[in-house]
Amino acid sequence: MSEDFYRIKRLPPYVIAEVNAMRAAARAGGEDIIDLGMGNPDLPPPEHVIEKLVEVARKPSAHGYSQSKGIPGLRKAQANYYGRRFGVDVDPETEVVVTMGSKEGLASLATAITAPGDVVLAPNPSYPIHTFGFIIAGATIRAVPTTPDEAYFESLERAMAFTVPRPSVLVMGYPSNPTAEVVDLAFYERVVEFAKQHKLWVISDLAYSELYYDGKPTPSILQVPGAKDVAIEFTSLSKTYSMAGWRMGFGVGNKTLIAAMTRVKSYLDYGAFTPIQAAACAALNGPQDIVARNRELYHKRRDVLVESFGRAGWDIPSPRASMFAWAPLPPALAHLGSLEFTKQLLTHAHVAVAPGVGYGENGEGYVRIAMVENEQRLRQAARNVKKYLQSMGVNTPARGAG
Repeated sequence: MSEDFYRIKRLPPYVIAEVNAMRAAARAGGEDIIDLGMGNPDLPPPEHVIEKLVEVARKPSAHGYSQSKGIPGLRKAQANYYGRRFGVDVDPETEVVVTMGSKEGLASLATAITAPGDVVLAPNPSYPIHTFGFIIAGATIRAVPTTPDEAYFESLERAMAFTVPRPSVLVMGYPSNPTAEVVDLAFYERVVEFAKQHKLWVISDLAYSELYYDGKPTPSILQVPGAKDVAIEFTSLSKTYSMAGWRMGFGVGNKTLIAAMTRVKSYLDYGAFTPIQAAACAALNGPQDIVARNRELYHKRRDVLVESFGRAGWDIPSPRASMFAWAPLPPALAHLGSLEFTKQLLTHAHVAVAPGVGYGENGEGYVRIAMVENEQRLRQAARNVKKYLQSMGVNTPARGAG
C-alpha cells in the first residue's frame, strides 16, 4: 500500500505552520507573544449581525441543509453591494455564488476549470491558495511579478510567447496579500485587454477591497467594460466586517466560471449554515458604519506601526491598503533569511510575524506584519524589537521606540 500520494508530493512543507507551532508552544509555556503573524482580526462583528445570527438560529427550520450556491437573499445582497460600491450591474442568479470564504472559492474554481498539465500564471510572492489551489488541481504554475508596472506586462508577454502549453488562467490579487500593493482602473483595463487578446481567464482576489488608506478607494476589475467576458472576482466579509471565522465569501463575474464553480460545489458542500448566510445579509444590507470605522482603525495602526518600528531601527514602508505591512529585513540581519529572522524575532522579541518565503521564493528577504493588535501592543512590539536589534549589534535611533 503506497503512502506516496501524488498531490501531497506536490505540496511542500508549509513554512508558516512551523512558525505557528513555535508561537503556540511559547504561549503554552506562559510567554506573552504579540501576534502579528496571522491576518486574524481582533475586532468583533457588528452587533446587529450577531443578533441576526441568533435570531435565525432559533428557528427550527434553519438547521437543515442550506443551498450550496448561497441563499437567494445573500446573492442579491452581494449584487447590490457591487452596484453601490463599484457601479457594476450583477445578476444574482447567474453571476454570483456564495463561498465559504474566498479561499474555498478559489480552490473550488481551480478544481472546476483545471486539467492536469494546464499552465496557470500566478503572482510570486502570493497568498498560497493562489498557486497551490491550482497545483492541487494538477496545474503547473508559471510565476509573474506582483508589481503592477511595465515589467508585469512584459512578464505576461514572455509567458504567453514561450510557455507550452499556453497558459489558460491568470491569477491576481490587489490589494496584494502579502505585499499590500494596489492598482488603479487603468491597470485592470490593460489586463482585460490582454486576457481577451490571449484567451485567458482572469481570477481577481479582492479580499481587502475596503481596507484602503489615504482616500483612494480600491477598484474592481469588473468596473472595466467587458470584464465579465473573461473575469471572476472573489471578495470576503472576513476583514470588512471582522467576520473571519464565519467563512463567508463570494465569487462574482463571468457566468461560465460561476456555473462551473457552482457545479463543483454542488458535489462538495451544501453551503454555509443558513443562519450565517442570513447574518451575512444583515452585514451587507445593514448600517455600513463599521466599514469606515475598521478602515480608520487599521489606518491608525498602520501609522503607529511604521512610526514606532522606524524609531526602533526597522524602517518599514507604509502600506497603502490591506491589513499588512510588507517589511524588508533590517539590512544588518538580511543574511539570516526570512524564516530564521522570524524565528529569532519570536524567540527573543516575543513578536510573531510571517516569513516572506512562505509566500513564494520571491518573498525571501521580507516578512509580513499583520496589524491585528491594538496600538499599545504595536508600540510594545516595537520596544521588544528595539531590544532584539540592539542585542544583535544593530544601531538603533537614540530615541525610544514607544
